Amino acid sequence: MDSPIVVMGVSGSGKSTVGAALAQRLRVPFADADDFHPDANIAKMSSGTPLTDDDRYPWLEAVGQWLAAHPDGGVMSCSALKRKYRDQLRRHLPQIQFVHLSGTTDVIGRRQASRPGHFMPASLLASQFQTLEPLTADENGLVIDVNKDIDSIVNEYISLTGREQ
Repeated sequence: MDSPIVVMGVSGSGKSTVGAALAQRLRVPFADADDFHPDANIAKMSSGTPLTDDDRYPWLEAVGQWLAAHPDGGVMSCSALKRKYRDQLRRHLPQIQFVHLSGTTDVIGRRQASRPGHFMPASLLASQFQTLEPLTADENGLVIDVNKDIDSIVNEYISLTGREQ
């Protein structure tokens, strides 16, 4: 039995693209946490206002419920920037594995600039990096550098975990 995976990182790190590719490779369901945001959160982010922890709580509960409904495997792309957010998700399913897509502000900024129309404006990138709390040794997870193509990132995950269907 494989546990669900949360592909995490700041906006523009490639969570959705990598998550979808990883789910396809592993032959498991994929969901994007952005689709679980209430309209009020999207409006707030679209206006350039960072979300508060109170804004994120019900959103993370919905994400956690999806993960709990897929105990045998699934991939969710979700920023999960703070330890307390990851802890909230783990309360739904303790064995979740996190994959942190990590990159410099320059690399992420270039990626973010290439996706016009996304509700998360580039102006919030600095706040995302300020909020980010990297995975700690006691968390089930790994870090992968995003400064490579999608197939290389997915292959690195498979190589590091030995997990493939």
